[in-house]
Amino acid sequence: MSAAVGAQPVASGLRRVGRLAKRALRIELAIYASIGRVVARRPAVARGAVGFSHHRPVFTILMVFIVLSAVEIPIIDLIVHRWPAVRIAMLVIGLWGLTWMLGLLCAYLMRPHTVGPDGLRLRAGLDTDLALSWDDIASVARRAQVDEPKSPRIIETDATRTLMLRENNETVVEIELERAVELEIPGHGPHGGRQAVTGVRIWVDDVGAFMEEVRRHLAPATPPSAPRVHEHPSE
Repeated sequence: MSAAVGAQPVASGLRRVGRLAKRALRIELAIYASIGRVVARRPAVARGAVGFSHHRPVFTILMVFIVLSAVEIPIIDLIVHRWPAVRIAMLVIGLWGLTWMLGLLCAYLMRPHTVGPDGLRLRAGLDTDLALSWDDIASVARRAQVDEPKSPRIIETDATRTLMLRENNETVVEIELERAVELEIPGHGPHGGRQAVTGVRIWVDDVGAFMEEVRRHLAPATPPSAPRVHEHPSE
């Protein structure tokens, strides 16, 4: 009995490590895939859809890290050049870090939010990619909000569960869903894996153009008495 109880935490720990390793591999592959998309000039936008960038709040800091990563490679090489083994190891680590930062920037550039005939594709980071059909969506509103750092990724009230896809703690568009929809969110724990949400908030760089494209798809099927696209430019 005690052996079985002791085995459970070990098995649980191994599963957790396995999940983390799997996600790490998926993110690593996404880095190189994003660089490949830049080289091939093929953003992840489906045929008939329109892409909308969401990198503006983080672009400057990403560029700073890229420049610093590039500058530190020759500096460290100069410091450790007398020790070949250390020099090679630091060179490999430095090039990997620079590639990783470039890939992250490429992911932002090549994985925009999209608005198309089938609905919305909402992206964040390297591995968040959520699809919402127009039938899932009750309304889309332009509403700016700034959250405290480290705020929960899913905000819960008595009646709603809203997924926050923030950029630099900011969102500018609120998407309310017709019903709770299960989405696959990267990560594990209370705010990862399969999660039922009733709304999603996102950042988009050109919110006016985004809302106009959403309106083009939603308005024809919406009775005048029940608008599904709302503007709140003063908020």
